[in-house]
Amino acid sequence: MMMAQNTTDGKLKKLTDSAAELFQYAKQAAEEGKPVHEVEGEIWERVLQMGREALGQFLTHQGTGDLGETWAMPDEHEVKRLEALHPRGYQSIFGEFQILRTVYGTREGQKIEFVPLDARLQLPESEFSYVLQDWAQVLDVEHAYGRTAEVLQRILKIDVTVDSLERMNREMAESVAGFRASRPAPKAKEEGKILVATADGKGVPMRRPADQLPAGCRRKKGEKANKKQMATVGCVYTVNAKIRTPEEVVEALFRERRSPDRKDQPEPVAQQKRVWSSLSCEREGQLCSGEESVFAWMAEEVKRRQRANQTLVCLMDGQPSLWTARKAYLAGTSVVEVLDLLHVTPRLWDAAYLFHSEGSDEAAAFVRNRLLRVLRGEAGYVIGGLRQMGTKHRLRGPKLAKLRSICSYLEKNLSRMRYDKYLAAGYPIASGVIEGACRYVVKDRMERAGMRWTVEGAQAMLDLRTTYINDQWADFQAYRIEQERQRLYPQHESLTQVTWPMAA
Repeated sequence: MMMAQNTTDGKLKKLTDSAAELFQYAKQAAEEGKPVHEVEGEIWERVLQMGREALGQFLTHQGTGDLGETWAMPDEHEVKRLEALHPRGYQSIFGEFQILRTVYGTREGQKIEFVPLDARLQLPESEFSYVLQDWAQVLDVEHAYGRTAEVLQRILKIDVTVDSLERMNREMAESVAGFRASRPAPKAKEEGKILVATADGKGVPMRRPADQLPAGCRRKKGEKANKKQMATVGCVYTVNAKIRTPEEVVEALFRERRSPDRKDQPEPVAQQKRVWSSLSCEREGQLCSGEESVFAWMAEEVKRRQRANQTLVCLMDGQPSLWTARKAYLAGTSVVEVLDLLHVTPRLWDAAYLFHSEGSDEAAAFVRNRLLRVLRGEAGYVIGGLRQMGTKHRLRGPKLAKLRSICSYLEKNLSRMRYDKYLAAGYPIASGVIEGACRYVVKDRMERAGMRWTVEGAQAMLDLRTTYINDQWADFQAYRIEQERQRLYPQHESLTQVTWPMAA
């Protein structure tokens, strides 16, 4: 007993000596007039070393987990202690450790059935600590894997390969679906008055298939080196109403000078934004549509959050497949369909340039007049007027085809262009939220120079990135750790009933 106490005291003294040396270094550096950045860096190096010593002592003090010659499993069959200690690696934020453990099973060479020390420490399934996984993936959802590896090496002085980071990303993403399903609906007091569902698509550059021509080979006309696969991005949020007039909207879009006497209302802020994105992929031999997956999720999100008699506004561009999915997954009489106004204005500009010079005052006046009429609920008359102008000006060839395409797009979406009613009710009419989500979720992370993705890797990144963007990262980490603990260590609670054999 005295020897054990002496050993413990010796380890404690080593740590206290390191702390004393740290403070002595700071004092000496001050006396020598060293630059603060050099002192800061040296202090950090010493703190890392102290952390490594402290964590090493913690692991050593746990012992090997020897609970006797046999151990009763939950199904009451006994396993015996194997003779050899089994090591496992543990990569922490303070460096790598080798942990020696007593293991239980039938005999060497067969499946290990119980490792008490693993259960007591709740070690992760992988060699990387939960803290390191957390920190690494927070970096990964924002930066390239190679950049994350550089940052970890520079700050923590540890080496984690790009392959390890990619594998870590995919393994962590496996818990996202369960976490998402477990989330409660936001509290009513944290929500806005109007529920909004919106979706759009953004291309993800994919890796070259194995059967595709090598990069140096000549491609056929129109064939691209790397194809993109469309990721569907969906978002559900709430927002308070903002009643506006058509004139106010046009003034804002054209950035016209307003009367100094008029006070603008503050823009309503989207509340409790929840974003998710999915690629189409093959599961169990069947192709699963990313669009359908996102709309199915949106339907569940709406079901959890929509209050009695609350209007659901579905705000999107004119892509037909999105509206088909809306009817399939977000059905109901309380859904108000709104065509994003920012997909109407470019077409009005395109029409203006069929009759007026680009950049001319006449073109601007043309668009302003027709946009104001569209916002007043006269979209049908605007479409008819465009067709009459085409006849009057005797448009032919490409110009006539362009005008017909513009009119066809607007006419197909006419029922979603009742902007006079939307403005009077205070509904949003522009999908800035989903446009921003597509850019931030997909483009800013996954379309950087030279990036190419597999479907599996891209979906894992989308799952984790949306979880991070939804401000759910800390809750997600707690959830996945608890789920892994329950799966790996169902006997953890039984260990609290035994006296643990601590090492000296």
